[in-house]
Amino acid sequence: MGRVSDRVCIVTGAGRGIGRAIGEALLAEGAKVCFADINGDAVSDVAKAASSAGHAGRATWAQVDVTNRGQVRAMVAHTVETYGRLDVKFNNAGVNKPMNFMEVTEENWNFIMDVNGLGCMIGMQEAARQMIAQGSGGKIVNTASIASRQGFDNVAPYCASKFAVVALTQSGARDLAKHDITVTGFAPGVVATEMWEQVDQDLMDIGAAERPGQAMEEFSSEILKGRVAQPGDITGTTTFLASKDSDYMTGQIVMIDGGMTLV
Repeated sequence: MGRVSDRVCIVTGAGRGIGRAIGEALLAEGAKVCFADINGDAVSDVAKAASSAGHAGRATWAQVDVTNRGQVRAMVAHTVETYGRLDVKFNNAGVNKPMNFMEVTEENWNFIMDVNGLGCMIGMQEAARQMIAQGSGGKIVNTASIASRQGFDNVAPYCASKFAVVALTQSGARDLAKHDITVTGFAPGVVATEMWEQVDQDLMDIGAAERPGQAMEEFSSEILKGRVAQPGDITGTTTFLASKDSDYMTGQIVMIDGGMTLV
């Protein structure tokens, strides 16, 4: 028996990177998983690959814009129709678009805050509505960041959005405890994913880095573990947060950054 056997989970931002790794790790521990992403083709391929890898009947998918409440409700409904209930919701979808602090525009701010902040809140609310209706509690897990603990000059809106995730986690934990719903989160540091590759390019485009890989090298130079993370370094903790082993934890953010930020 796995740590999350038969638990029904949704993971947003699961078409690649950390989200995909979270979902695949949950499957490996016995869960039933809806992989959700704004990129329907990508997330469909992920779910099909999971089914072909020995998880037939335990992986489904949904295309979703996390800022659209109707689409989020449809994703939850699809999961419940497929597996009968919802036990765990990972609000993992996120975006970043670096801009120098003095050049941040309202468009840049709104784009990042809508997905990372509003999208997280809508995801929490709609998951909680389903869990409350079921009457058996549940778990909500939010993706924060090292940028939720300190500000960085070239990604100010991203930092603000991840500070917001921490606040939403704490607020949700206080409000939903009476329904036996826990709300926790995790804060990755530098993780070798497609998102970091794009950030690296974006930082060069705005003149904040001179060569490929420079940004990752500079960010990772203070990691006590001495290396950047791989998605698999994150999933031990995320599976723990989805399991009964974390039942007495709520309102907390777990840092998984190799010792980059000590709080």
